[in-house]
Amino acid sequence: MPIIAFGHEPVTWVCNPLTWGNPVSAFQVKRLTRSGLDTPEKWDNRAMSKAPKADINEADLQVSAPKDHAAGVPAVLVALHRGVEQMGVARTALTLPLLNQRHGYDCPGCAWPDPQGHRSMAEFCENGAKAVAEEATKRRAGVEFFAAHPVSELATKTDYWLGQQGRLTHPMVLRPGRTHYEPLPWSEAFDLIAHTLTGLSSPNEALFYTSGRASNEAAFLYQLFARSFGTNNLPDCSNMCHESSGAALKETIGIGKGSVSLEDFDHADLIVVVGQNPGTNHPRMLTALEKAKQGGAKIIAVNPLPEAGLLRFKNPQNVAGVVGSGTPLAEEFCQIRLGGDQAFFQAIGNLLVTEHADTLDRDFIAEHTHDFESYVDHVKQLDWSEVDRGTGLPREQIHRVAREFAGAKRIIICWAMGLTQHKHSVPSIQEIVNVLLLRGMIGIPGAGVCPVRGHSNVQGDRTMGIWEKMPESFLSAVDTEFGITSPREHGLDTVDSLRAMRDGKAKVFFALGGNFVSATPDTEVTEQALRNCELTVHVSTKLNRSHVVHGKAALILPTLGRTERDHHQFVTVEDSMSVVHRSEGRLKPASGYLRSEVSIVAAMAEAVLGSGHVVPWASMAEDYDRIRDRIARVVPGCEDYNAKVRQENGFVLPHPPRDAREFPTTTGKANFTANELYVPHVPHGRLLLQTMRSHDQFNTTIYGLDDRYRGVKNGRRVVFVNPDDLAALSIADGAMVDLVGEWRGEERRAENFRVIAYSTARGCAASYFPETNALVPLDATADTSNTPQSKSVVIRLEVRQ
Repeated sequence: MPIIAFGHEPVTWVCNPLTWGNPVSAFQVKRLTRSGLDTPEKWDNRAMSKAPKADINEADLQVSAPKDHAAGVPAVLVALHRGVEQMGVARTALTLPLLNQRHGYDCPGCAWPDPQGHRSMAEFCENGAKAVAEEATKRRAGVEFFAAHPVSELATKTDYWLGQQGRLTHPMVLRPGRTHYEPLPWSEAFDLIAHTLTGLSSPNEALFYTSGRASNEAAFLYQLFARSFGTNNLPDCSNMCHESSGAALKETIGIGKGSVSLEDFDHADLIVVVGQNPGTNHPRMLTALEKAKQGGAKIIAVNPLPEAGLLRFKNPQNVAGVVGSGTPLAEEFCQIRLGGDQAFFQAIGNLLVTEHADTLDRDFIAEHTHDFESYVDHVKQLDWSEVDRGTGLPREQIHRVAREFAGAKRIIICWAMGLTQHKHSVPSIQEIVNVLLLRGMIGIPGAGVCPVRGHSNVQGDRTMGIWEKMPESFLSAVDTEFGITSPREHGLDTVDSLRAMRDGKAKVFFALGGNFVSATPDTEVTEQALRNCELTVHVSTKLNRSHVVHGKAALILPTLGRTERDHHQFVTVEDSMSVVHRSEGRLKPASGYLRSEVSIVAAMAEAVLGSGHVVPWASMAEDYDRIRDRIARVVPGCEDYNAKVRQENGFVLPHPPRDAREFPTTTGKANFTANELYVPHVPHGRLLLQTMRSHDQFNTTIYGLDDRYRGVKNGRRVVFVNPDDLAALSIADGAMVDLVGEWRGEERRAENFRVIAYSTARGCAASYFPETNALVPLDATADTSNTPQSKSVVIRLEVRQ
């Protein structure tokens, strides 16, 4: 009778010796002893009765008029409906009140910060509630599920269907040549990883990817393992989103993070929101904008699409939002063309130095900045015809906005993916910094740069060392603390990791969270790159497409979610505004076989490096305070970490530009930059496409099929195009088309999309990812940051016959 270790305790099973190791459809298990846990069969039967059997049927697509406001009562009803549908009434009532509370758990969705003072009883948004419902669902995808579905079948399903099957319950392996994932003991999973990793010709043949959901403790151990193993190959999801922000800010102000706090929004008198859709991607931001607006701030939106959340906000937590008309937010909407942001901010800079020179903060410029004269000489030569071509905005509107910049005393500029995923994203963001430096808007209350992160701990992971190019000071501190020798050769980011797998130079891919296949560009190339690997490993809570696009062997390692108890331990995370705080789940784990991310990383490290390794992996996994003590001695700004994270609001990491107007750049000052203006070239008869989320998804997680703010329901294969562009192309609203990407003589195709006439900027189009990731070339990346150009894809529309 085999004794198999699942989770943290041994479980005794009776196995049919004739079928052990064969496809799991023949796997027969009978539980003999284990108190307090359901059998896999019970988990599966309870789950599959609730999971949807049908996948997306695009024939059911419904299109209606877009909304002119966000949130309101419908947001509350949708949140409650999704919660009850996935979790049931009692579980919904237990989980949601703890979301984003001081003694609860951090939202597994976006990284918008929590208030430092009073918090409402419902300190969450509709999409945060959806994220919790997805994670805390009662549905299960366990042993019987994988027995019933060969991988070839699962590979035909959408990410929506895969995710709706429920929580993963057991470690699973897909062995070479097999058709189904099969369960295996944790010990065998770690042995397989160790055997494969230690058999590589070089540690650099392994890639260790991180999603933003990993806690600080897990991320710190993960980077420590990778460097102990001998590689800096630590690609992460930030490579695909705010890498451009980090690169731009590091050069200009010396630190690659935003310089504002949530409280700064209360003091600003001008807030500019650029390339961002907070109503869908960061809904709690609308509350901050509403409060600022009621306090007298002006809000300007700069975006190709009119987004409901920036038009009007009906706050469901006050009377005006429930029965009234809500609060109008942006009084100025600059409907800019895709890729026109650099031209826009160069134009604002030009007008500030030529027509509003008396408003420049000369004292700040003289004391705290470098290369002001070079910037002025450059921006005075601005070609306004290129501004017209790049922005598509009336010049009088740009002048009007410049007057607002000139008159404001406190300016915050926010941005997200709409700015960071172009060839010229880094100089575009540097132009934002230029404008703020002209007015002295760094290091005073109510002003600064605000890159809004899209995943709950993506910023914390970077702080903890998840980066392929960590500085020498960090590596030296790690080596001194643990007695290892970290490699100094820079590792591979996400795009370079894909190239390495494509070319056979990387053979093992390990993902700590995320859905790598659906998050990355050039889908055909990405999928083949993963299939080239000897082993792919995914630490996951739910099934996704990355599990069915696999290497020669593949592992799925199920992990605890944010909402679940971790042996009464808490973890820590960092939000978009550098606040580090605790998060502690309260729910019983979805399965007794789940392990925490920390436990998985530590056990893998011991299996690979040996139990006698100099790093005390097991000891740290046993007590997370021990990890945090090490973080305190290694990570700058984290001194006395254990005590600080136990404070009511956690603590704020140091930020010299914000805190003291000190700029740790190469010049010791904030740097103006003179950037050559770049305007995307779009050939005649073509459009510039941006990929984006629907309102019913978070990153690659598809919650449902209702993008209600844009009027799209029960389908996803749509493309939004300006009616005048459709007329010029002789394509009717509602026509079925293929999207054909054009880049350097190559073509990529995404088939069968319905055209929706929509008020986007002329010459621009928009469509959802991951469906349109196939159109983004792997080698089309932003200068400096190497971020995929997912907001600058030249396409043509081909009407289907």
